[in-house]
Amino acid sequence: MKISFVIITKNEEKRLEPCLQSIQEIADEIVVVDAYSQDETIRVAEKYKAKVFKRVWTNYSDQKNFANNQASFPWIFSIDADERLSPELEKELLELKERPSEPKESAFSVPRLAFYLGRWIRHSGWYPDRKIRLFRQKAARWVGDYVHERLEVEGQVGKLQGHLYHFSYASLADHLERINLYSELGAKELYAQQKKCRWYHLVILPFARFLKSYLLQAGWRDGFPGVVISVFSGFGLFVRYAKLKEIWKKGEKIESFPD
Repeated sequence: MKISFVIITKNEEKRLEPCLQSIQEIADEIVVVDAYSQDETIRVAEKYKAKVFKRVWTNYSDQKNFANNQASFPWIFSIDADERLSPELEKELLELKERPSEPKESAFSVPRLAFYLGRWIRHSGWYPDRKIRLFRQKAARWVGDYVHERLEVEGQVGKLQGHLYHFSYASLADHLERINLYSELGAKELYAQQKKCRWYHLVILPFARFLKSYLLQAGWRDGFPGVVISVFSGFGLFVRYAKLKEIWKKGEKIESFPD
């Protein structure tokens, strides 16, 4: 069993190298599809002998499907530049590779463990955050046109136990920038579905999201980072629906002007 590790990038020179370092001993091939980065991303990828393809950015799903099609081997591990293999996960993958016969499963999910504001986050709705990352190329496809792409798999999905480390945000400012980006994409997705923003989307749902993260999902156990995660979770939802309302407003005609 051989595994192609597949990564999509755009201006990821700072985060890409630790990712590539974590997979270089286990990867039979590294495929990087880059959306014309303006930094040294490609140089870093080539340093680790990755097969690099340049492609204009479309969306997450389309970019990842294109990248999968460039892989030489039937098994793919999809990894992001801000992720790393833990030693335990690397060991599990090595054991899979050394089996005398291929697994009966079509894919495997892994638990992601995020490092945020100096702390590993084990609550707040961020853990275990299982994602399907190892899969047969012919049995899976990424879907979703805007944000929160997901992998559709034909066949059985197994579970690996080793953590995929996730270094999601470098700072609070980085987190806020990402909220701005993802809320924009999320609002466009809702608009494409002809969804409208109602008053409770702005008043009740954000507060409910905060309570869910902080109380029901035990964000309080994550200390200060848990507070930030819970507040930003509600805030991100508020901004998404506020932007949805803005989109609809821009599409409305001005019927009259104030005196």
